[in-house]
Amino acid sequence: MRVMVTGGAGFIGSHLIDRLVARGDSVVAFDNLSSGQLEFIQAHIDNGKVTHVQGDVTDFESVLSSMHGIDCVFHLAANPDIRLGTKITDTDLNQGTIATYNIVEAMRRCDVKRIAFASSSVVYGENAPLPTPENHGPCMPISLYGASKQAGEGLISSWVGTFGLQAWIFRFANIIGTRGTHGVIFDFIHKLKADPSRLEVLGNGLQEKSYMEVEDCVDGILHVMEQSNDPLNLYNLGSHDTASVRRIAEIVVEETQCKDASIEYTGGDRGWAGDIPKAMLGIDKMLSTGFDVRFNSEDAIRHTARALIQEIGFKQEMNK
Repeated sequence: MRVMVTGGAGFIGSHLIDRLVARGDSVVAFDNLSSGQLEFIQAHIDNGKVTHVQGDVTDFESVLSSMHGIDCVFHLAANPDIRLGTKITDTDLNQGTIATYNIVEAMRRCDVKRIAFASSSVVYGENAPLPTPENHGPCMPISLYGASKQAGEGLISSWVGTFGLQAWIFRFANIIGTRGTHGVIFDFIHKLKADPSRLEVLGNGLQEKSYMEVEDCVDGILHVMEQSNDPLNLYNLGSHDTASVRRIAEIVVEETQCKDASIEYTGGDRGWAGDIPKAMLGIDKMLSTGFDVRFNSEDAIRHTARALIQEIGFKQEMNK
């Protein structure tokens, strides 16, 4: 099968490409490299299994020219920095909503029928029951990123109903793991690298969410696609529990061996405008397909911290 992965050189996209190549697919990695890193997929490019197209999902003609001959699209490209949307307010409109329109319209014109879409738990907003099932509604996101993901879901479902696409929409928990280029664990390690004596934590540390390890995530995507075959398929992907930001800070301090670092909280119940203080996805539907995660939240966090410490090159100078 010939597949396109938007954001293919990125964090989740590169792990997905590993799995797609392993199962024998030919892959077009569509990525403008604004946050992705070509080194993540370079070995696959070198052996001819992956073709990298340095294109931007906001450029319709670039998307259209790359869509010919594709059997399935994995649409992962999006704004990687949710907080950026509070400063440049059309970021998620362009990189989320319009980009998703470009993808599904290019699919229509090229008669590509299958799409998997990376949505997010943030579409549910902050007043959803916990754990949140897929049938919760109405969804009322409070961030511009969440609004763009909800709009993307609507575009895809309308293309399913109007033009006969088949779609899998995945609402992700917080995805973490190797090759991470942003997020709370990445930020904490960089802060401690700059100043091993203190760690600033946005909010009061009581924010609590589910975390899913990235290889569990991509395995879940592919497993669910094999096990479900409706015109429109909607699944939460997450783990069985949650972890607090306070606990993440403690784990990162432990793993970096910055034992004397003071953890300092900026205060407030959330890290930034649009942040949801508590989130946990209901995963019964995912489990019903026969798939389960290897890591729950705290184990995934510790695994990620150890991996990113090595990748970032963090070295704590002892006895200084």
